[in-house]
Parts: sequence; C-alpha cells; structure tokens
Amino acid sequence: MSPIGVALVGGGIFAKEQHLPAIEATELLSLKAIYSRSRKSAEDAASLVTKVAASPELYSDDSGPGKSYADLLARDDIQAVILALPIVSQPGYIEQALAAGKHVLAEKPVAADVARAQKLIEFYNKVSAEKAVTFAVAENYRFQPRYIAARDEVQKLGKVTGFNARVFFFVKLGGKYIETEWRKKPEYQGGFLLDGGVHFAAAIRLLLGREAAPDTVAAFSALTREHLPPIDTINAIVKTKSGATGSFSASVGSSLSAFDFQVACEMGSVTVSGHDLIVAPLDGEARTTRFEQTAGVKEEVQAWAEALVTGKPNPLQSPEEALADLEFLEKIFNSGEQGGTQQKLNLQL
Repeated sequence: MSPIGVALVGGGIFAKEQHLPAIEATELLSLKAIYSRSRKSAEDAASLVTKVAASPELYSDDSGPGKSYADLLARDDIQAVILALPIVSQPGYIEQALAAGKHVLAEKPVAADVARAQKLIEFYNKVSAEKAVTFAVAENYRFQPRYIAARDEVQKLGKVTGFNARVFFFVKLGGKYIETEWRKKPEYQGGFLLDGGVHFAAAIRLLLGREAAPDTVAAFSALTREHLPPIDTINAIVKTKSGATGSFSASVGSSLSAFDFQVACEMGSVTVSGHDLIVAPLDGEARTTRFEQTAGVKEEVQAWAEALVTGKPNPLQSPEEALADLEFLEKIFNSGEQGGTQQKLNLQL
C-alpha cells in the first residue's frame, strides 16, 4: 500500500530534532507538509528534510492566502498530522485536525490541566464516531526499550510492595528549552515539572502496572530557582490501589543528580538507573543490562503508523493513558499547594 500522507505541525526544537527524523525513518509515512506559526520556522524545519524525493509544502500564519493551518487540513492527500506545539495552544489545533477528519499524534502532555484534557477527549469521542479518526498522544518513554523491559520484569516478580522514583537535574538559563518564551514564562501549572515531569509520571506508571496504579498522593513542592517558576521541586508519597506505598521525587532546579526508578516486588526488585536495567531476584544473583540510548520517538512514531495501517490504535498511546499521567502530576501539584494534603486520584487505569 502507499505510505500515509502526514503533516508535521510545529517547527520547534522537538519537532525538528525528533519528529522529523522519526517520520523519515518509517516507510509507512510520507511527509507532505510542514506548518509552523512563522514561515521562517517552517523553512528551518524543511531545511532538515533528508529524503531527496521529499519536498514538503510549507504553511504558516504569515505565508498569505492558501497557506494557513486550515488550508493544510483541507488537503485530501494528508490523512494524518503529528503535532508538537506549546502546551496551552495545542488542544485547539488537535480539535481542528480531528474535525477535519485527520488522524492525530500529539505531543505530551495531553493538555495543560485535567479539565481541559477531559474536554478534549470528550470532543474526540464525539468526532471519532462521526469521522472515524483516531487521536494518540506521543509519550516516548512508554516506547523506550529499557522501560518496556523493566515493566516485563516487574510482572515476573509478583505483587508490587514498594517503589521510588528520583529524577534530579538542573535546568540552566541559556539552555535551548528554557530559552523558548512559552517555557520561560509558563502559563500552565508546574512549569518544567509538567512539561518534562509527565515523562517521569509515565515511566513509573508503566512499571507499576494497573494493579498497583497510584491511588492517593500527598506532596510538598518548592521553587528553589527563580528562573524556573512556578515550582521546580516536588516530593510526594504515593499509595497505590493495591495498598503499596512509594515515593516520587523530581527537581529541575537541583544540584543533585539522579535518574532512578525502583520497584520492589514480592520476589525481588527492578531498577532502571540511567540506561541500566538491574533485576535482583531474592533467590538469585542480580543481573544488569545496558540499553543503547534512544529517545523512543522513532519507536512511537513507527507504532502509531502501524496502528493507522492496521486500524488498531496502540493502547500505550491512548489519550486516557496521557490523562492518567497528567492527573498524577496535577494531584501532586495540588497537594503541594495545600501544604501536603492528601489527594485522591480518580482517572488511573
């Protein structure tokens, strides 16, 4: 069959560095167009296209008649779009694409807050019934081999009895992400702890599985660096549906350095530390597997393309999974704002 015609919506850092190469890496997709709010940004993205046969048409808000986002969505040769836009504005673009009958893969988080995400999913459910379109959320951590392997190992070791997640690093001024205006002055909860922290939420939720899904959280939060508003540090205690307890700590303003996800089970433990997977059964020797570095974006785009071909959406990309990631963080943020009060989660899968 012919490749699926796709448009890249967004000309920012992640779209250029990750989504564009991922589109070119799969034979199931054919890049037809690029949209960005400015013509220059669209041109910058197009300059990185490496396939000789590809010559995507450019669209932007300042390109004149016939070159708007609506004009792109009107094209019959574009069946799907990949969106990587600022958090607050992205849901509106998603809704326009779905209403135009296009399949959507949109960057995480699904929205800036749970209320907006629920409205978006409600809109999608209504439109999908009318137009047979699909909506997927791109959470690349769910497609990184180290986390998938860790999930499988956890499932072999029996009931989850405890866990902890620790992610500490320092976002300096001058970095490529902090210097984007919408991240420097966030109009959404959590700042970098939402933008990047949703990855860490997805990772620990994947490892815990459904039986040990988060159920209640209590947290404290802080702003330790003025350039990282509204908060840059969270420390949460989490109780799962199965009764196990654990901790979730993240800071983007810390002089500490850590990137560890640990799950204790009845018959042993599983740790993801950096790119190492450490499995330590109680009745045997621990073993360590080193995984090659990968962002997981090529894997997630390939999985999405395969889902479009087969007509079977990948459950790891469902908007409900993304909503559960978002709720987990939002409840932690709320608890921090309220001095550590317990928050019940209601949207976990």
